[in-house]
Amino acid sequence: MALLLIEDDALLAQTLTTLLTGEGREVEHLADGNAALACIEDAAAARWELLVLDLNLPGASGLEILERFRALDAHTPVLILTARAEVTDRVRGLDLGADDYMTKPFAIDEFDARVRALLRRRGALAPHITLGPLRLDTASHTFTLDEAPLNLPPREQRLLACLMRHHGSVIDRATLIREAFGDDETLKDGALDVYLHRLRKRLPGDALLLKTVRGFGYLLDTP
Repeated sequence: MALLLIEDDALLAQTLTTLLTGEGREVEHLADGNAALACIEDAAAARWELLVLDLNLPGASGLEILERFRALDAHTPVLILTARAEVTDRVRGLDLGADDYMTKPFAIDEFDARVRALLRRRGALAPHITLGPLRLDTASHTFTLDEAPLNLPPREQRLLACLMRHHGSVIDRATLIREAFGDDETLKDGALDVYLHRLRKRLPGDALLLKTVRGFGYLLDTP
């Protein structure tokens, strides 16, 4: 899975690409509206987990791209980046199916937070999340591994579901505990290491890696 960035400002595109790839994500970058239209018409929209879209582009406009993208893909979240501050432009973008809207210039930290929020929302709404041989049914909260049921105790189930929603990205320890276990006061901090160790033993190491990224957190991904 990758993020699609459509932005013609070379410096901004480089900054955003560096930020996003630094968090373990792949980024496909396009700077021309016509090229972007051709790309999404290539029946490959499903490979992206987020579209970051500028409105002012050479060739086809961002709104044209958004309208066509939504005709092909109703679920992948779209974050608009634009120098247009008029309310009418914002309303038009949201009406065409954008999920969020940021006006340039913007703070990089806020952009990063909005990207993470959209990716979490995407994971929560998707009927299934698949990573290699592992599949999570988000409605029933059940897992299959190589198409066979993977039965887990409740806490390991919640922990793995959280890691699946963030797969490919590093999630810090505090966020992992909060999202997986909430306000469960019976969970001592050291118990997280026990559950992570159990999950590592259950997952095939040749197909799935649950890694500790020292100083940052944890990462579930394929090799």
